[in-house]
Amino acid sequence: MKKLSPILKSLLFPLSLLYGLIVSVRNLLFDFNLLSSTEFKIPIISVGNITVGGTGKTPHIEYLITLLKDDYKIATLSRGYKRKSKGYLLADASSTSYQIGDEPMQIKRKFPDILVSVDKKRVNGVKNLLQSEHGNDLAAILLDDAFQHRSIKAGLSVLLIDYNRPITQDFIMPYGRLRESASEKDRANIIIVSKSPEDMTPIDRRIIVKELDLLPFQSLYFTCLNYGNLVPVFKNDAINIINEEWGKENFSILLVTGIANPKPLREYLENFSHSVEEVQFPDHYSFGSKDIEMIHSRFEKLEGENKIIVTTEKDATRFYDMKINQDSIKKHLFFIPLRIKFLNDDKSKFDVQIMNYVQKNKRSSNLHNIKTDSI
Repeated sequence: MKKLSPILKSLLFPLSLLYGLIVSVRNLLFDFNLLSSTEFKIPIISVGNITVGGTGKTPHIEYLITLLKDDYKIATLSRGYKRKSKGYLLADASSTSYQIGDEPMQIKRKFPDILVSVDKKRVNGVKNLLQSEHGNDLAAILLDDAFQHRSIKAGLSVLLIDYNRPITQDFIMPYGRLRESASEKDRANIIIVSKSPEDMTPIDRRIIVKELDLLPFQSLYFTCLNYGNLVPVFKNDAINIINEEWGKENFSILLVTGIANPKPLREYLENFSHSVEEVQFPDHYSFGSKDIEMIHSRFEKLEGENKIIVTTEKDATRFYDMKINQDSIKKHLFFIPLRIKFLNDDKSKFDVQIMNYVQKNKRSSNLHNIKTDSI
């Protein structure tokens, strides 16, 4: 986070104290059952964070989908941030990112056979899923970005913490980047330290374990992010690039992003090119025709014959839904998929914990039999 001036600090700090007080009171009302949480007779796994900005929720949701989809009928439920529609929607083959949001659209394109739904009111969203024609077959529901949505009680709560932004060293927004106090991590059943370095040393791991001071029932895992091969956004129009060779041809790259933190992707691309120019938009930005014209102009000015435009998979969903007339963009626009990788032997332990939870609790006949035990 950028350093704040002393004047700005003095202005933001009181606001953070007030915001923190409001959030703490709200959490206490839920803790003492003065505000109610709804529990359902189906395994519900929530994936969320405490920190504002990207912690890798979508790649972790996609990992859970891949883990479960071959054995169980599953659904995802998201808010559908910045979508142009309202209320509950169940995605189908004709859905667009404007209707359901970019992240749900990314999931639907990657996993067309699972149920992808959106609803700002999560309780209403779950009820609609269970009452749909697919409701009787559903074995589990994945809630995206729902750690603060306490009106619904997830059977298993997964909290993501960015390795590069330790919550124990942060402060509540707007002075810091925390949505709520770091102590609220105690509500999570599973904590994943995401964006960890792949070569993390045992001592670094022990330091984090000590700082987090987990409760006995909580499980801790570490993941890193891995970039996949280039994928054309418009497959029928794209130039042919062999992923193993493209970096050796010294391509010039125009990086176009609308995400919270494009720095890791830019640093990754710099391994393949000495010429990486960047066009950065706000997170979840809705590209317009003028933006496309500007991107086209910047691309045409890149030096060399070998040049491409690279974006993220999330941004690609919005480009895909646009009418782009510039052939040079459609030919040269690629995205890089993002996947997670568990460190050490964390993968096998995490997989077992998730599979055991779903197996033990699927279509439980007794609401109070929902189990969230660790391994």
